[in-house]
Amino acid sequence: MARIGELVAYPLKSNDGAAVDRADLGPNGALRGDRTYALVEAGVDPHATSVGGDGGYVNGKREPAVHGLSASYEPSGPTDATPTEVTLSRPARSETGAEADTRTFALPGDREALEAWVGEYLGYAVDLVREPDGGLPDDRAAPGPTVVSRATLEAVASWFDEVADATEMRRRLRPNLVLDDCPAFWEDRLFADRGEAVRVSVGGTELLGVNPCQRCVVPSRDPDTGEPIDGFRETFLRKRRETLPEWTESDRFDHDFRLMVNTVVPESEWGSTLAVGDRLTIEGVVEIAEEDGTVEVAEKDGTAATKTRENP
Repeated sequence: MARIGELVAYPLKSNDGAAVDRADLGPNGALRGDRTYALVEAGVDPHATSVGGDGGYVNGKREPAVHGLSASYEPSGPTDATPTEVTLSRPARSETGAEADTRTFALPGDREALEAWVGEYLGYAVDLVREPDGGLPDDRAAPGPTVVSRATLEAVASWFDEVADATEMRRRLRPNLVLDDCPAFWEDRLFADRGEAVRVSVGGTELLGVNPCQRCVVPSRDPDTGEPIDGFRETFLRKRRETLPEWTESDRFDHDFRLMVNTVVPESEWGSTLAVGDRLTIEGVVEIAEEDGTVEVAEKDGTAATKTRENP
């Protein structure tokens, strides 16, 4: 039976993660503190723009220099990764004349100082935005914890000589839940066809696996330097197809550049706590409604329609 081997929150979007032993699920079902803060170009509304490469977020999709920043955090509490301070380090950057430096910023009090320091490094003005209620996830329709197995990370790392190990691949893919005690690509069992979701019990908390995550350019880049791997996408597509398990068959899996699973957390589960060591059990498949960028469990006669899904 699969279990949580690692829990990782990313308090400052597109920067380093913070491993935790336990994490509460906040509003929208995200790990509390996950993507609470983000950097955007000055004046950009983070809720009205895309997280894609042209949306104004200062992320790895559009700004390779962001990989040069490293971050560590002081969390709000043992189950809340919302940072009360962040320590940022940057390398010297000849393009902007920024010198190598490390600074600690209290949050949210030192927001303007942090913006100026990062803007000096990047060469343009940025805003530090905050969303304490649910964070700023990439997938706004499925903002619950993202899931991948450690065996998957090991397998995908082995496809590239430039990737040292599963830990580096985790840093490239940026999942919230890393599962142990299961084979590579086991997480592909956690999505079904369109209009359906897979009910999963995680230590007694219910999650709904919705869709396989569409990857972008970020996993192809060194998480510390931003240096890309030549031919990453082509190799990934070929190896993903060669290793695709039979249980991955789904009309959601419409191309091979997908890895990791996005989830939705029912509102009744908000406030629950996930912990390292929690076991995962697949309970079945439920019908869902997907409209206006939201996912809701479809009800029939007051009861969610459920059908059996094999869980070897």
